[in-house]
Amino acid sequence: MPGHLTAVHGLSSCEQALSTAYGDLELVARSHPESWRGSLQVLRLGTLQVSTEESDAVEVVRNPRGAAADGRDHMFARLQLDGRARLFQDGRSADLYPGVLAFYDASRPFSLVLPEHQRARVLMVPRPLLRLGEAEICLVTAKVIGDAPEGPAAFLLPLLSGLAQEIGASAPTAREELARAVADLLATLAADRLATTEPTGVREATLFDRIKATIETRLGEPELSPQALADAHGVSLRYLHKLFHEHDTTVGGWIRRRRLESCRAELARPRAAERTIAAVAARWGFVSPAHFSHAFRKAYGMSPAQYRGQRKGG
Repeated sequence: MPGHLTAVHGLSSCEQALSTAYGDLELVARSHPESWRGSLQVLRLGTLQVSTEESDAVEVVRNPRGAAADGRDHMFARLQLDGRARLFQDGRSADLYPGVLAFYDASRPFSLVLPEHQRARVLMVPRPLLRLGEAEICLVTAKVIGDAPEGPAAFLLPLLSGLAQEIGASAPTAREELARAVADLLATLAADRLATTEPTGVREATLFDRIKATIETRLGEPELSPQALADAHGVSLRYLHKLFHEHDTTVGGWIRRRRLESCRAELARPRAAERTIAAVAARWGFVSPAHFSHAFRKAYGMSPAQYRGQRKGG
């Protein structure tokens, strides 16, 4: 089967197979490493990877070096099939047992303690397909999904498990559609878990702070726009505008104000005296010097040149 790998090996060989599939990992067997056995089946479907792993007791570790090598590209979703597992990431732990799932971030250190013979299905998905921003991703890692008898996860997890299993047996022409369905289910499960993680007001305040921080780091980009911010944080454009409206401002107004404040602060610095006003404006994302001058005068009651002259005179 194309893209399908089966490995049944001892500890070191299985560590190499896992690292090939998931990125740099270390396996630590606490007892009888010489007789340890594990198996891995991997099916790659474009951007989605579906793996089934089975192993004796072991600890799986991603250290900071291995995390940095991922490049902030992927998330894991582990659906426990048999046996137990304990996942550690972001200062939290999640106890997994058959039928539940947990997300963990490939780009940050984590460890999985597998205390007994176990089997799990691991889905490796690009981060954008989960449609979550960075702050939201941090809120859903190492949280058990499916431990409540009611709610969306109780209905969606069996469907997810069935689809993931069906992919391997399906005709190649059907796999792409099934892979998209699996990615959509994972995004829905992540969104549902996020909704129960924090009260809405706290979650929105955290997201607003993250968006403001993104604006600060990207003020100098002329192409910075509400759509770019919505895409970066995995929210709809409508929701982004609603979030800023609740803070009595607009996205464009916030960006413009912060750019003007940054320009004014730079014009006041003695070290910036040799830099032209147009260069200062361009540094903070203003494409047109005339537009910048007009916006500056409207905000501060004088032209940028007058402001700079006043500061020199002071």
